[in-house]
Order: sequence, then C-alpha cells, then structure tokens
Amino acid sequence: MSQLPAFQGLDSYFIEFHKKFKKIFDATEAHLEKMPGEWEDRLNTFQKMVVLKSIRLDKINAAITNFIIEQIGQDFVDPPTFNLGSCYKDSDNVSPLIFVLSAGSDPTADFKKFAEEQDMSAKIESVSLGQGQAPKAERAIERARATGGWCLLQNCHLSVSWMPKLEAIVEQLSDKDHEDFRVWLTSMPSAAFPVSIL
Repeated sequence: MSQLPAFQGLDSYFIEFHKKFKKIFDATEAHLEKMPGEWEDRLNTFQKMVVLKSIRLDKINAAITNFIIEQIGQDFVDPPTFNLGSCYKDSDNVSPLIFVLSAGSDPTADFKKFAEEQDMSAKIESVSLGQGQAPKAERAIERARATGGWCLLQNCHLSVSWMPKLEAIVEQLSDKDHEDFRVWLTSMPSAAFPVSIL
C-alpha cells in the first residue's frame, strides 16, 4: 500500500505509531474512527477504506455503505419498500408474478390482504406444491384462466420435477385468457426454477 503515492510513508508511520492504530482495531465501530495524525486529512474516504480493510476487514461492508451514502445518497443503500399494488399494476394475464423467498419470509398474509383490497378473495385458488400436488396445481390454473381468478402456487422449489411442466403451461398462457387472471408463484432461489418464467 505504501508504494502508492497517496499512502507513501504510511508503513513507517504505522510502525512508529502503531498504538494510535490500535484504537481503530479495538473500536466497536471501527469504520467511524478517524485516522491517526495527518492521515485523517491526507486521505480521502476511499483511501481510508483501503487502510481500514488492512486493519479491520470485518468493518469494510459498513464503510462501503457509508461511502455510497456520502457519494451518491442514502437512497442507494435503503432497499425499496415492497409495493404489491405497484407490482400488480405492471402485471398482465400472461406473465406470472413471482415472490422470491428468503429464509423466514412468507408473503401469504400480504397477498391475502391485497386480494381483499382488490375484491378477489373469493377467486383465489392456492396450492402448496410438493409431492403429488402438480395435478391439483394444473387444475387450479385452468379454472383461474377461465374464470378470471388468481392462482397462488406456493413453494415451487419443492416441486423441481414439475417445473418444466409449469414452464410449458406459462408459455401457453394467452392474452385471450380472462383479463383478471393471474398466476402468483412463491419459491426459494433455485437453479431448477425455469429461467423463461423469470
């Protein structure tokens, strides 16, 4: 590092004043600590992250987050709030809406609340996929296509062998199907999930 122009002399300074750097090493929020001596003013934020990485690698993610906020704003580190209504407005009857699940997440309650708001509660068919549920899911899709209902297929990742069939069904969906018809899918990330549906 000290061979780069911005860091020239840092190695000898570090050796001589290593106790000053120990404060950064010991700090709970090391990414917020000031650099010792002239290095606070001499280094820019990015260069300070390079030094921090060599002292406290575990705090580099927090430092990067602060760097992004400083450079381009808070909006770029805050995840957008999930808006089911907005997703629905952008949807149509030939493209499934997909909830990609993370551990512990379950969008079912939000889905049911949204269905109530859209007066669709009575027109939902829900199938939790798993062993032996594929025929039930196929029938639910066909009924929803005809009646303008919503078909919620949960846990697609548990029905890997049926995913090619789901892909074929989605390819056959048509804008001639009922305009209110929607297929909603939930799945953990899975390599078996059909890319064409995504």
